[in-house]
Amino acid sequence: MARLFSHRLDWNAAENSLAGAEARARANPHGERPLIDLTASNPTTVGLPDEDGRLAAGLAAALAGACANIYAPTPRGAREAREAVAESYRAAGVAITPDDLLLTASSSESYAFLFKLLCDPGDAVLVPTPSYPLFDYLARLEGVVPIPYRLGYQPEGRWHVDLSSVDEALNRARREGRLVRAIVVVSPNHPTGSVLTEREANALDERAAACGAALIADEVFGDYVRRPAPEQVRCLAARANAALTFSLGGLSKGACLPQMKVGWIAAGGPPGAVAEALTALELIADTYLSVNSPAQAALPALLRLGPVARAALNTRLSANAGFLRATADAGSALSVLDSEGGWSLIVRVPAVISDEAWAHTLLERDALLVQPGYFFDLEGGTFLVVSLLLPEGAFQEGIRRLAARVAAVTETPGVS
Repeated sequence: MARLFSHRLDWNAAENSLAGAEARARANPHGERPLIDLTASNPTTVGLPDEDGRLAAGLAAALAGACANIYAPTPRGAREAREAVAESYRAAGVAITPDDLLLTASSSESYAFLFKLLCDPGDAVLVPTPSYPLFDYLARLEGVVPIPYRLGYQPEGRWHVDLSSVDEALNRARREGRLVRAIVVVSPNHPTGSVLTEREANALDERAAACGAALIADEVFGDYVRRPAPEQVRCLAARANAALTFSLGGLSKGACLPQMKVGWIAAGGPPGAVAEALTALELIADTYLSVNSPAQAALPALLRLGPVARAALNTRLSANAGFLRATADAGSALSVLDSEGGWSLIVRVPAVISDEAWAHTLLERDALLVQPGYFFDLEGGTFLVVSLLLPEGAFQEGIRRLAARVAAVTETPGVS
């Protein structure tokens, strides 16, 4: 039989066993204990604090004031909207201008546009691991080959770019006869929470320039750095890089508004290359015109809501991170890996069973949903990834269940 679908979709879409167990747990919401979801990633469903109603009122006012009855498509995004994004960068001390920017509907679309811009089918992009599982899908949907490089945790005691792994990835691409067209970094990374430093940026820029590749920095979690690293790079595209550079941002994380579907690409690097890239990106964007007009019109007001939303969420993130660390420090068999920011933490659990078995056990016996480390290609131990987004009471109960189950499994051999 002739092949019906593209090789881009040639992956196993079957539901894994943990997803099936989750579906069964959610189908029985009135069980012995309510399900606690420590994989939550949607800020609109976790009861973000809004005691004075500023967020709800501000969102309603922003949308009410947006002109929705006129369609005036602009491939790079409306000038007023881009000026608002540039102003948000300037408020953070970053020199980005409206002319450096192009609006998209999401960071996923930003990646798609950049892979279209930079890559021919079969070309390679280097992507960090551990990090988003999404990279494999985004690259393959564009006919691009993702080649991983590793983030290391030891011996520095913090997550860092393993430059020898970057070199190994570049060499692998050469052996396979592939051109490396981009090196992707995520800062803060998910789920490690690590941020890019000036030393790492210099090293990656040198390698990218040498092989004619661009740098792509996913900085959507950039406003959630709890403990800045020395020489943290706030915006990679704002540096004087030798390589063409793109920084990604958006409302989804920056203002806790994923439903507004507005992201952006900031371009930097050699001026001539930047100008050519933005012209080509404008052509790509003009083909899709995906950012809706009301969202663009409301963008200045929505960006002004960002600091209010982030302040509320950062308070929760810090409190939950503190509780988890205190639990681990109080004689528990848990340990928490060092993290500088983001919305998640990585927890090391005893290797008496696999990370997947831990996740199943916690879900089926404790009504607690966590992500096993293998989802993110974590290596060197048995890890679970927990979200810090939940309200403090629910989060604390979830961590108590986790600590109690770990104690039960480790103190009673064979218990699972």
